Amino acid sequence: MFNSKIITKKSIPAMSFVALIMVLQGCTDSVNLNNKDSDTQRWYSQAQVEQGEQIFQENCASCHGSKAQAKPDWRVADSRGIYPPPPLNGKAHAWHHPFDMLKVTIAKGTQRGMPGWEDKLDEKQIEATIAWIESHWPDKVYQAWLRRHQ
Repeated sequence: MFNSKIITKKSIPAMSFVALIMVLQGCTDSVNLNNKDSDTQRWYSQAQVEQGEQIFQENCASCHGSKAQAKPDWRVADSRGIYPPPPLNGKAHAWHHPFDMLKVTIAKGTQRGMPGWEDKLDEKQIEATIAWIESHWPDKVYQAWLRRHQ
């Protein structure tokens, strides 16, 4: 039986986002996560990391920090209950998310404040940004992410 208390007008956007993620996870990644670049030993090349650094510095660093480190108080919500942008350097939860979810989050943004970048960045630029972010992840974190999402 349908429980109208579970589904509200406020929950529909979140459910739509989850459905989009599920659909995208079923799609073939444009990136082969099993590929190992000879220089980086990860799915991305050094050229992607360099491109991603420029994109990150121009678009993301003002919120996430110039080294993806975030602000020291990123775990403290503001008066509206909204948390500051988290670190993306492997010290928070970004590594828990599949590659396609990272791409969608960058493209579409979040309901709690991160803007979407799909009107400014194309798919390859978003992938390069992820490459730069992941280049900051310690190998242990990267390997855990890879095992989790292969």
